[in-house]
Amino acid sequence: MTPVRPPSATLRAIVVAIAALAILVPVLLIRFARPLVRHHVARTAAQRVVPAAELPPVEPVAFQDLDPDDARAFNASVPFVDGPNPAARPFKLGGDPIQRTRAIDCMAAAVLYEAGDDPVGQRAVAQVVINRVRHPAFPKTICGVVFQGAERTTGCQFTFTCDGALVHHKWLDAQWTRARETATAALTGAVFKPVGYATHYHTDWVVPYWQSSLDKIAAVNTHLFFRWTGWWGTPPAFNRHVSNDEPIIAQLAAYSDAHRDEPSIVATEALYVDPVAAATPLPTELASDDGSFLLTLDAKKITPDGFAQLATRTCGDRAYCKVMGWSDKAKTPAALPLQPTQIAALSFSYLRDRARGYDKALWNCTEFKRADVSQCMKQQVYLPAQRGADGFKLETVPGAVRAPFPSATPPEGLIGVRRKAEVAPVAKPTPEGQ
Repeated sequence: MTPVRPPSATLRAIVVAIAALAILVPVLLIRFARPLVRHHVARTAAQRVVPAAELPPVEPVAFQDLDPDDARAFNASVPFVDGPNPAARPFKLGGDPIQRTRAIDCMAAAVLYEAGDDPVGQRAVAQVVINRVRHPAFPKTICGVVFQGAERTTGCQFTFTCDGALVHHKWLDAQWTRARETATAALTGAVFKPVGYATHYHTDWVVPYWQSSLDKIAAVNTHLFFRWTGWWGTPPAFNRHVSNDEPIIAQLAAYSDAHRDEPSIVATEALYVDPVAAATPLPTELASDDGSFLLTLDAKKITPDGFAQLATRTCGDRAYCKVMGWSDKAKTPAALPLQPTQIAALSFSYLRDRARGYDKALWNCTEFKRADVSQCMKQQVYLPAQRGADGFKLETVPGAVRAPFPSATPPEGLIGVRRKAEVAPVAKPTPEGQ
């Protein structure tokens, strides 16, 4: 019988190593394994078309419990609705300067906090706000729409109004200025056509519960836009009269003078931004007259308040500056001095003279009505000339333009001409007794 030889040291080492690996490998796999991702399926409800006789409900924003990747996959699976996506009608903001500024600042906060410093995204958000204010299911002011539900800690319509973002995150002044320009453009007629009459939107990494009840109509960057189904998503539904009575939003007091308890009209007029005036190329200074500018004003595109903004942009930091504007290009002169007919046709003037503490804008109020009559130019009128030894002479009244005419009859259509009354000679007094 052959004796059994004991295992060699090498074999014993191999067996021990195999045993150690059998224990160590599972431990390492468990220790460094990727965590299991819990996948959720979006819960969708059957779409209900709200009849025209019933106002559709506005639900607080609440999101389904989905991983961002799952949400993106679900959102990609939702098709865009078939059929037309008409552009909304232009919206023109009404109200006085304080009301307009409140609305602009509410809109600026919405576009900046919802879309960041992105001009395209901001325009899309602004269009949704305007669509909402026109729809009877929402508040009837811009600030009311933006801050709807802000009194709740959750469930507000725009999350930045109730999650503390206004307090915890500040934007640069330049970013706020750009947002105000976007807001002003939207509130003075600019339309962002791609989102049509959308009243809802969300980012593509979340799925709100209301999504399945609406029609998906557009995508702008990472945002998806929706409108109500049936009649409530059609243009005739957006017919509500919008109120100019914009509320004071205490949360915006740090950003806006108009949202403080006692705003100043002068301060809020200075805050109003006309987007066309802000982008209009500046005129060239007259070579013959330093600090003087003559320009044609496009009254169809620039608001009357925008005339003053364009003038202050034109003057820059000059201590002395004079800007004169005409709404009729044919009447805009190319040089100074002005002729009487050119002065009479003047639409707007601005004079700054810091050495004398003067800074004033004036409008031709026969063309552009002003709430403050002190902003109106004096009426420019021609007076009939009187014949004299040296030819025609001109009688003047305050605000009159000096211009001779070939007869004593004033031109047709000129009003306010005052003829000089004949004055009877007065006898000189004589010493008593003479």
